Amino acid sequence: QVHLVESGGGLVQPGGSLRLSCVVSGLRLDDYALGWFRRAPGKEREEVACINPGGDRFYLDSMKDRFTISRNNAENTMYLQMNNLRPEDTADYYCVADIVPKDDGSWKVPALYDYWGRGTQVTVSS
Repeated sequence: QVHLVESGGGLVQPGGSLRLSCVVSGLRLDDYALGWFRRAPGKEREEVACINPGGDRFYLDSMKDRFTISRNNAENTMYLQMNNLRPEDTADYYCVADIVPKDDGSWKVPALYDYWGRGTQVTVSS
């Protein structure tokens, strides 16, 4: 059985940083595209970032200079380093995994990821 468990969320002031982690069990992480989505209160789910097995990365434009996605296959863990956080980054963040590598269009499509975590809450507020 596959499980994705996020951690690292919390309350942070604007301009601060957080590092989210996603520990994956039940699959061989080397073979999977991994990503993050988020849902802010009252808003649609939104793509955040994706990293393919080969290491190529995709980001939503508004996050490109602030967020960094990475993976440690040996530890079955994925990370999202978030810097210079803004109040509009407040959301529940979900990690995702899928066996099919993503391209510049497909990484944004939630339905193309087979596995989802339950989310971790990030609140950016003073």
